[in-house]
Order: sequence, then structure tokens, then C-alpha cells
Amino acid sequence: MTERSIEQVLRDRTDEWMSIDGVEGVAIGEHKGNSCIRIFTSINPKNLQDKIPSSVEGYPVIIEKTGRFGALEQKD
Repeated sequence: MTERSIEQVLRDRTDEWMSIDGVEGVAIGEHKGNSCIRIFTSINPKNLQDKIPSSVEGYPVIIEKTGRFGALEQKD
């Protein structure tokens, strides 16, 4: 496994990944019972495979199509 925590890895890579067209968000998640990095996208995940690795520092990276994200109206 890696010497750095998944939180450290995500923190260091978030700006890079969020600058890629179609990436809507990033988070720590779970995949097959293990921690992973999730990349949320509004485009076909196959279109990001050459820009985002399948693992980083031993942590799997899962690209998931979710659609576009937007802010919700705040109700008082």
C-alpha cells in the first residue's frame, strides 16, 4: 500500500482533476470493501481514461458518470 493517506493523495490531486473538462467532483469512496478515489463526471467515463489513471499511489480510482453538478437554492 502507500505511505500517504488517501486524504493526502486526494488533496494533492483535486485541482488537477477538477481542471479536466467533464469532471464534476472528486471524493473518497469505497470499492469492493476498500477505500478508493471517486471521480464524478458528466461525460462518458471512457473519455477520461487517458487523463486520469486507474490507480494513484496504490489507491484505486473509479470514474463514475453522474451528470452535471450544480448548487441548490438555499431555503430559509
